[in-house]
Amino acid sequence: MRPAPEDAQLTVRRMARALGQNGLSGPFGHCSVRLDDERFLVCAPRPMALIRAGEPGTVVDIAGELPPDVLGEVRIHQQLYRRRPGVGAICRFISPQITALAALGKTPRARHGFGSYFATGVPMWTGAALIRNDAAAEQAAALMAEQPALFLNVNGAVTAAATPERAVALAYFLEDAARVELAALSAGLADTGPVLAGDVAAERATWNGRIAERVWEFLLRNDPEPLAF
Repeated sequence: MRPAPEDAQLTVRRMARALGQNGLSGPFGHCSVRLDDERFLVCAPRPMALIRAGEPGTVVDIAGELPPDVLGEVRIHQQLYRRRPGVGAICRFISPQITALAALGKTPRARHGFGSYFATGVPMWTGAALIRNDAAAEQAAALMAEQPALFLNVNGAVTAAATPERAVALAYFLEDAARVELAALSAGLADTGPVLAGDVAAERATWNGRIAERVWEFLLRNDPEPLAF
């Protein structure tokens, strides 16, 4: 199999550390970038915060068996890349606020600016088991459809976007949206508090003004492979 270009390797390492070193994922989770119509690159199967400078990820075929050293849940990456040609990067992560909200059987509403990116809803995969077979991965990808995120019951979430920066930014936004939703629930305002919807939410959920890039730079502020400006 052809190796991944070094810039893709660097990007997937940065994605992993952005998630792992900022409280968005602990020992578990993975991320990937699309290489072309047939292949993607997934990060090394280690705690994402601990992926070292220069540590390579693994090239995976979008259709076919997973390589032997790749985690079984990477099947959901395969299915999303197969179904959504506009997706260029995927984050699979397990963060505390998302996990707590999912434990209540809820997903966040668009209650603030970050939440507006999910105004059309965040589907919930209700299965408790990890998604480690093709049938479950197909069903989860179908449930996510064209949405930017999917809750995986109490096993975290998935975000998908056109670029690595946006996929990571969506993970950051989703965790904060879960935090705000939990605050609304704690205050007894879950059913009465205001939400952003329609054109208001669509206008707020912009990528203009280097929104994703600023999140990316912030999360990688102490990265061992510094960003070039």
